[in-house]
Amino acid sequence: MGDDAIRTVTDDERRARLAVRHALGAEHRPASVEAAVAAMTCLHATEPASVFLSAHARTGATRAQIAHALYEERSVVLQLAMRRTVFAFPRDLLPAVHGSAAARVAKQIGARLAKEVETHGLATDGAAWVAETCAAVRERLREAPATTQELREALPALAARIDPAPGKRYGGEIPIGPRVLGVLAADGSVVRGRPASGWKVSRPYWTLAEEWLGTAPDHLPEREGYAELVRRWLWSFGPGTEDDLVWWLGATKGAVRHALADVEATPVRLADGAPAFLHPDDTAQVASPAPWAALLPALDPTTMGWKGRDFYLGDLGPQLFDRNGNAGPTAWWEGRVVGGWTQDDAGRVVVVPAIPLPSGARDALDAEAERLTAWLDGDVVKTIYQSPLARAYAAGDV
Repeated sequence: MGDDAIRTVTDDERRARLAVRHALGAEHRPASVEAAVAAMTCLHATEPASVFLSAHARTGATRAQIAHALYEERSVVLQLAMRRTVFAFPRDLLPAVHGSAAARVAKQIGARLAKEVETHGLATDGAAWVAETCAAVRERLREAPATTQELREALPALAARIDPAPGKRYGGEIPIGPRVLGVLAADGSVVRGRPASGWKVSRPYWTLAEEWLGTAPDHLPEREGYAELVRRWLWSFGPGTEDDLVWWLGATKGAVRHALADVEATPVRLADGAPAFLHPDDTAQVASPAPWAALLPALDPTTMGWKGRDFYLGDLGPQLFDRNGNAGPTAWWEGRVVGGWTQDDAGRVVVVPAIPLPSGARDALDAEAERLTAWLDGDVVKTIYQSPLARAYAAGDV
């Protein structure tokens, strides 16, 4: 395709695509939790509440409906994958994830754990220790699902403690059990099953994947897996750049370039002239939808979907993201982040603008706050990724 034939996707169109592809505009909300998850390729699940809040924002689904998809239908499955992060994936995407991004993470964290085992004198052959300990965990889970604490009580090896950063300010001893479970979760042999402590707490019953899914987990070849992930990502997040995909996947440039070629991604330009790509079946211009507002949780995929975020974030990054690049809860108006949100002690959702808002935006966001307050019904959701803006509000500085 010659340069003259490559179209430019404006920032306005990119923001319009958020309403349509991300199911955030009221007229574009899907009817099911599964459809909402598929629309985003996957939902962030580092904090369990985020899955519920992200799904509700796009569907209006109740907590019971979301929990049913996760724990009864199991049509949405929690899986450690890209960038060592937990995501909620559509079940049909798991073979692609297992064979590509998750396999890469399993290899990385398994090798690191083996070195740590040797460094701390737990074994002279760290790789053998990791393999044997993982096998022991799987054997224990054949008896019944178990929490991390129950596994530690049954398997003394999991009670060991290590310091992964000795001598560093951020170092200190941590239990080795969660790191072993991270290897198993990444390689797809165990899954986070039913919660032991409610919808907001990360305390799952670890369960063998074949028991949870009813069949042994499948793994696509690596290149096929990455191609499928990129195909889904382009539909959800396109247009996006090569750098966006390398960051999102936690993959190499080579893997991303192969995948873009395999899916026959369509080249386009962004407003700043940067080369980018669209899904080959999604090249038509997307018209601006009706005005829309949304309140999204910490680490929502709409906020975290790209490395380059200027088209929706502008210069508000320092107010909404922490120093590690993690987004707190965000308030959106017509495809732009315009602030954040928090809750008071009674559970009432409060919008915290980062910029002056027109009355239409304020009214729409207040309506979203009332909707979310009613849905939470007194529950207060805590997040370790509270934004600097929300912290300043809590301190009375906003």
